[in-house]
Amino acid sequence: MSKSARSTAVSRPSRSLTAVLTAIGVLGLSACSSEDLLPAPTSQLEPASAARMVDPGEFAAAIAEPNRVTVNVHVPFEGDIPGTDLSIPFDQIAAQAELLPTDRRTALAIYCRSGPMSTVAAQALRDLGYTDVVELRGGMRAWQADGRQVTGI
Repeated sequence: MSKSARSTAVSRPSRSLTAVLTAIGVLGLSACSSEDLLPAPTSQLEPASAARMVDPGEFAAAIAEPNRVTVNVHVPFEGDIPGTDLSIPFDQIAAQAELLPTDRRTALAIYCRSGPMSTVAAQALRDLGYTDVVELRGGMRAWQADGRQVTGI
């Protein structure tokens, strides 16, 4: 076999393999929806929450609603936002579920000192079946930074 025949013989299988792999890749991508290719909606800066995240102004309006139950989930106790109805540690939501309203459609508002504990609590509330939960983005720190008062400290 001549040198040119050998290189042609070697390169043909390589080209065939490349063509097959390219076809597999194209078929694989065509099976994905555009949603599969989009980045996840959350970032590392703000973990996903099972609640609707709101700023202090929206939170103030939410807790002013007559039937909304406001829950401080921060431990240890570092104060309350005025109008707080319950204090349940973020990691005890399921264990102390008897303190929560039995009607899972009851509107809830939750907060902690800075945010992470209320995100955990929001997931626990969702797991328990609560469907209307607002969470204070940034917690009591954001509340105070917005010029609002915290009691009991």
